Amino acid sequence: MNRRTRALFFCLSLTLAFSSGIINPYPAHAIGANEALTDLAQETRARALFQQLRCLVCQNQSIDDSEADLARDLRVLVRERIQAGDSDDDVLRYLTARYGDFVLLKPPVKGTTLVLWLAPFAILLLGGIMIMLTQQRRRAVPGPAPVALTADERARLETLLNEGQDSDLQDSDLKDPRPSS
Repeated sequence: MNRRTRALFFCLSLTLAFSSGIINPYPAHAIGANEALTDLAQETRARALFQQLRCLVCQNQSIDDSEADLARDLRVLVRERIQAGDSDDDVLRYLTARYGDFVLLKPPVKGTTLVLWLAPFAILLLGGIMIMLTQQRRRAVPGPAPVALTADERARLETLLNEGQDSDLQDSDLKDPRPSS
């Protein structure tokens, strides 16, 4: 793949990512004109809660950033609960009782969500163990068996060793006497 094709592919990928919403530099903060509460303190509480709740349709966005109909319904429900006098914890408990811990962007650490919290570490640990075992197997595999010297090679080696003790070795003596194949 040449440089021009790679650049074209990169630009096309970015265009698709931005247009599909995978990359969104400008969150929607989807709010209708008739949704906001008139009490500023209650609206601030509601907006803080929106950031903690997952859009069940989009799954990787808060309900504050999502434009899905279900996210709008959840925003309306949160505002209704706040107007009714529920505390933030009461609203979160109500929504988790209705939709499960999945509605929370940061689920609590407890028995049912322990797998969610420990799975990344377990995967890293298993990957590390697999790498170590692979490395050990590679070290355990013996290399090629040494080739036994023929009688002529052994005699030539003895001659070279004896000559090497008496005088400097010549470069021609260091070459492999075996015919190359």
